[in-house]
Amino acid sequence: MKITDVEAFILQSPFEITNPAGSDEARGVKHCFLLKVSTDEGITGWSDVETSPHVGEAVVNAPESGSGVFEGLRALVIGEDPFDVERLWDKIYRGTIYFGRRGVAMQVLSGFDIACHDIIGKAIDRPVYKILGGARRDRVRAYASTLFRPTADAMKAACAFYVQRGFTAVKFGWGVFGQNPKQDIQLVAAAREALGPDIELMIDPGWMVNRSAYNAIELCRALEPYNIFWLEDFLHPESYDGYGKVKAAGVKTRLAAGEQEATAWGFRELIQRGGIDVVQPDLSRCGGFTQARKIIWEAEHAGVDVCPHAWLTDLLTAASLHLNAVLPRSLFLEYNVSDNPMLREVIQNPVQMDAEGYIPVPQGAGLGIEINEAAVKRFCINL
Repeated sequence: MKITDVEAFILQSPFEITNPAGSDEARGVKHCFLLKVSTDEGITGWSDVETSPHVGEAVVNAPESGSGVFEGLRALVIGEDPFDVERLWDKIYRGTIYFGRRGVAMQVLSGFDIACHDIIGKAIDRPVYKILGGARRDRVRAYASTLFRPTADAMKAACAFYVQRGFTAVKFGWGVFGQNPKQDIQLVAAAREALGPDIELMIDPGWMVNRSAYNAIELCRALEPYNIFWLEDFLHPESYDGYGKVKAAGVKTRLAAGEQEATAWGFRELIQRGGIDVVQPDLSRCGGFTQARKIIWEAEHAGVDVCPHAWLTDLLTAASLHLNAVLPRSLFLEYNVSDNPMLREVIQNPVQMDAEGYIPVPQGAGLGIEINEAAVKRFCINL
């Protein structure tokens, strides 16, 4: 089997990105980036990638430079066998090294790696979790991933909505959080009151708020009475020693981080220096399944948990379900609840949550998710 094409699709939402004005749901991202990898046997693989789509398109379509280190993704992989994921990962990493190593080049590489695993699964008629070594579970507990609302009453109304939908865990992040410390605590208190003691509550206070380690320690201690499951990404992604200081302060809450991190060696730094309790690799940023396998080993060696970050279409949701299926311990599946037709309508067979708040791992070949190419073209702005 040979790769014959790699196509980049930039999708645009009909809505602008805004924080919720009340208890209403957020609209999510303005743009979305999809990769399609085609082969000479008629099998295609897909991935979405959480990146800057317009820059990502340039990474895919940049011409061959001849130097071997400034290459576009498409030029590097045409004619290659998509089964060769380890060799191809290294070829692309080295071929983009002068403008890559992290950021958008790594994110596009990640999406390509996911798409190759999708192709392999379809070629052998097996779900991706079989390629990763076999499932330990066939469903994963989902949490509703959403933005903070601006008032306590709006927080309570939003919580009631997620409970009604069947979620047994909710994560609030970003939005108005970080603008007023007293208000921050009031919003979390309102969420805990509305959810009750049995539904897990996670908090993502936003790393773009410029906190010191001391500020983060204060925040952790202020939130301890509300029994949050974890505090996520509360410092700059490169503040490994800052995370370590917070952990060393003896805070009771689990510390989670890593959605901006990439490669197994990057996660080793975060684990060893940051001392975090939960690593959160995003498959579309960390290096795809090829690096995720290594990240799992790093986490298991250090005795910490893995919970993938997943906040786009059901392509990434499905990929994260397959990764969750093979983990030694699975905490949650992050489920994007944003109200955005661009993210929903491009999928023909969306994942479904059961009555107990779990989402089954797809059993179809590859990722087990089918793309609605007509919807892709409808939202696409670069065709």
